[in-house]
Parts: sequence; structure tokens; C-alpha cells
Amino acid sequence: MGTLIRGGTVVTASDVSRADVLMENGVVAVLANGIAPGDHRVVDAEGCYLFPGGIDPHTHLDMPFGGTVTADDFRTGTIAAAFGGTTTIVDFALHQKGDTLSNSLRTWHRKAEGKAAIDYAFHMMIGDMRDEVMQEIPQIVEREGVSSFKLFMAYKNNLQVDDETLFRVLRMAARVGALVQVHAENGDVIEVLVKEALANGQTEPKYHALTRPPEAEGEATVRAIRLAEIAGAPLYVVHVTCAQAADAISDARKRGLPIYGETCPQYLVCDYTDYERPDFAGAKYVMSPPLRDKWHQGVLWNKLRNLELQVFGSDQCSFNLKGQKELGRHDFSRIPNGSPTIEDRMSILYHHGVHEGRIGLNKFVALTSTNAAKLFGLFPRKGAIAVGSDADIVVWDPKAQRTISAATHHMNVDNNIFEGFQVMGKPRHVFLRGEMIVDQDQFVGRPGMGQFQRCDPISPVQV
Repeated sequence: MGTLIRGGTVVTASDVSRADVLMENGVVAVLANGIAPGDHRVVDAEGCYLFPGGIDPHTHLDMPFGGTVTADDFRTGTIAAAFGGTTTIVDFALHQKGDTLSNSLRTWHRKAEGKAAIDYAFHMMIGDMRDEVMQEIPQIVEREGVSSFKLFMAYKNNLQVDDETLFRVLRMAARVGALVQVHAENGDVIEVLVKEALANGQTEPKYHALTRPPEAEGEATVRAIRLAEIAGAPLYVVHVTCAQAADAISDARKRGLPIYGETCPQYLVCDYTDYERPDFAGAKYVMSPPLRDKWHQGVLWNKLRNLELQVFGSDQCSFNLKGQKELGRHDFSRIPNGSPTIEDRMSILYHHGVHEGRIGLNKFVALTSTNAAKLFGLFPRKGAIAVGSDADIVVWDPKAQRTISAATHHMNVDNNIFEGFQVMGKPRHVFLRGEMIVDQDQFVGRPGMGQFQRCDPISPVQV
């Protein structure tokens, strides 16, 4: 016996059609009009859209950072993701300097196993580039099923790598079918500006943004693109926040280069003025890169509309205001960087994008699911509603309204940067490989049911 979703409108990255979906043995078995119910369990989707399960390619769960650890682990973070319509995440496995990539990856497997309520894959964050680490990269792709590697151009004396390291990884990635991701900010410039601000007694949260100007992001993005061009490698720029970086990606793509960009919900609806909230409330919005002046939002929306930015991630990196963000009450550079966004990622894009007429349904699916699946070697197993694909399906009620609040969200954190936002559209039901995990406002899945997803080696794709 399978589960039959009847009466909904199936939306993929390319089509919109009225159809029933029969799910059996974890995959989509039949996609057609008027499927006979037989002895199948029937779910009524009248008036709803059926989206492929969301794929969030940018999460940091149970990650040490800035003297603390993110508040959401693989249990709370993935349950919250499920409530938002996300059925697969790609989390960043942090490589510790001096360790092997394989051992660092094993650490992240242990964090996820038995806890993840949805499926998961990994990117590998490279902390240093000894020769033995470089030699491990082909093994990580082929043996471990991890085909993407992230390098930081910021966080000097901690995570930041130099141009030589970035270039060497880009060349290796081009050889083995991997995709390099960069956090693009000029960390050397930021280091100077931060030291100057603190020396001048400028310690409030707003100086986090003022010492990380958009020009530093734009410069690093251009530099990374040029290095990728020399290396003959594709490049993925994470969490694009500003016109300078977004335009650099667009310009590279116009020249035919395989350059891809991602932005996140916070950069579309929050802005620099949030740092000026009283009583240290601005610390909730401390993330890197920081929020920008509001006019950048229009640029980002245009890039999403034209798919000049191809992916919409959350950059989930949650810290409590009490006890964690407060570490930087008297020094903005000590505020842990990040915010809780995994649960509201799809709602923010649907309300401010689809509901308000900025993007269409097909682009919503491409941005929240399909393009990430293609870029990270998960398609067509994930990111599609098609016969044979995993039955990861979100029954989305476009008429449901809710108010986002830390009092009602499912993340393990005491704040929400979208507090008080009213949004139209939310999941009514969420299915993971054919099994319902969210039913209305109830979690009916179980921690540990999420499975590790191997990512295939990739080649530049059209997204």
C-alpha cells in the first residue's frame, strides 16, 4: 500500500500541472490525473501546490564557532527544517587544522547519525592545505560521496585561506568533478577595519557591518572568479548580500563562465538598520557577510528573478541571544556570527517572492530545491517530482497565514530575526521518501530517519 496525494497542483522548476501523485517504496510511482485510490492512503491536496521537498544547501548544525557551539543540532535543526518544507540539507563539515579531511568528515557523520529527521549531505570545509590534505580530495569525492568544498576568504588567523590555497583547490576540483564554494570577503581589509574600530571604542553591533563593507565582499568575489577562471574550474559563491558581488557573478556568467551564486532570506528582508536596535538587540543580526543598506535588496530580487543568482540557502547558524550573542556585548568582534533561518527560508521566499509577485512558482522551486540538487550531485533523485525520484514532497497551502515568532518556531534558540513577520503560505503536509513527517502543525516523523545522501561528482550544469 502506498500514499496517494490527490487534487493538488504539481509544481516543478519547469512545469505547473494538475496531477495526483502516488508514492510507493519511498519513490514517486505514478504521476497522473485521476489515479484510482484503491487501498492506498489518500491525502487531500485540494487547493494546494505540490513542491519538491526543499533542499537547503547552506546549514551549520552543531558547529563550534567563536568559543561556543550553534544552538541547533541535527535533531532540532532538521525538525525545524521539516516544518518549513525542507527535506534535505547539505551541512558544512568543518575540517580542523592539522586533521585529515576523512576524520573531520567522520565527526560530522557522528553528529548527524541517529538525530537527523530529514535527509542530509555534506560539504567539506577546508581549514588548511597541507599536501596530504590536497591528496585526500579525490578520495573524499569518490569514496565518501562529498563533491563540494568550501574555503573562507575571511576570518583572518582562523578560517581564512590565502590565494595560493584557493587556486590549488580550484585546480584539483576541476580534475575530480568537485565544486568549490567561497565565503567571499577580503579578510585582510576587515582585520584592519575591526582593529581600528575597537581602538576607537566603537564596540556596538552596528560596527560589525561597518567594518565589513560591501566593497570587501565585491573585491573578494571578483578575485575568486578570476582565480576560478585561470584554474578552469566552476565556482559557487555563498550568501551573496550586495550589488557588488551579485554583479560580479552576473558579469562572469555573461562571459560563459560556470559561476553560481546563492543568497539567503535575511538579505532580502532585513537591512543595516536592524543593527541599530536598542538594548543589544542588534546582535541578533550579526552574521557574515552582514546585512546591507536596503537598496541592495532590489538588486538581489532582480538577480533571483532572472536566475542570475541560482540558489536560495538559509545559512542557518543559530545562537541564543542570552549566553551566546552576549559574549560580544562589549566587543562586536566577539559576537558569534549567525542567525536561525532554516525553518523560515521557504516561507520568506514564497511570501515576498511568489505572493508579492516578484518571482513565479517555477523559479521558486528552482531556487529552493532543483538548482541545489543539480549543483550538488543530488538530481534527479532529489529536487524533482518525477517517476522514480525520491518521494520528498511538500503539500503547500498558499492561503495559510502565520506570524513568525521565536515563541512558536521549532528551532532551539531564543530569537528569530523575522520576529513578527506575517507570511502567506506554509506546508500542510511534508513527506520524506513517501513517509509523512509533518502533518499540519505536528511533527510525525522521528529523529534518526534522515539518511546520508551521497553527492555525485559534478560537471558545470545549466541552472
